[in-house]
Amino acid sequence: MSHHHPVAIEVSGLVAGHGAQPVLHDVSLSARAGEWLAIVGPNGAGKSTLLRCMAGLLAPESGAVRLRGQALSAWPARARARTLAWLGQEVHGEPAMSVHDTVALGRLPHQGWLGLAGVRTADELAVKQALQDADMAWAAERRMSALSGGERQRVHLARALAAQAAVLLLDEPVAHLDAPHQRLLSQVLRREASQGRCVVSVLHELPLALAADQLAIMQDGRVVAHGRRDDLQVHRAIESVFDQAVSISRIGERWAVMPAF
Repeated sequence: MSHHHPVAIEVSGLVAGHGAQPVLHDVSLSARAGEWLAIVGPNGAGKSTLLRCMAGLLAPESGAVRLRGQALSAWPARARARTLAWLGQEVHGEPAMSVHDTVALGRLPHQGWLGLAGVRTADELAVKQALQDADMAWAAERRMSALSGGERQRVHLARALAAQAAVLLLDEPVAHLDAPHQRLLSQVLRREASQGRCVVSVLHELPLALAADQLAIMQDGRVVAHGRRDDLQVHRAIESVFDQAVSISRIGERWAVMPAF
């Protein structure tokens, strides 16, 4: 089924890192429109480094990143910002800004020169929808500084959603989220993919990762498995890279992850 969807973002032969020792060794991976891909693996596997390369935040030493078939580096900045949205772990916002205005930053790539065209109805609707999706509409007029860590994280998620980009890259989007908001995030990412977007998320939470369409399993800077969420080889690879500390089994209609203490 997935092969009816075009590849939205792909990396090939990626070698990358910070300094002399490469973190990624010859990584190739593609993600399609209309699909949610979860990247999982132990600490130090290279997940965030891979996502930062995909976002254009880190230049690989060798290999290529292509967005919709065109080299990422060849995209004009503005067109790229409209096509690819990023939610990182290290978010530096302006504490005095309101929640609404922070989310509205996600609309900047769509606005006229320096926003001189003013805020259009389309922008306001996108901001409103994103605030609802992140369960932060109640706090629209609050200052960022007045929020908890989890609430701030949801505002930054809303900012990324508001961009309505074709490709959405999320690095550990649930780090500070409680169970109901993890579930909400899962539902929102499902919907984004069903609307034709390509969603790629680095996740520590294996139960959430098993809600994605596709999983890529990383270990020691390599992708060791990539396949559908119900692919048994993918499950065995997860168990293997986590040193058999978890086991994946079927419970009713879904896959469950059990810690193996």
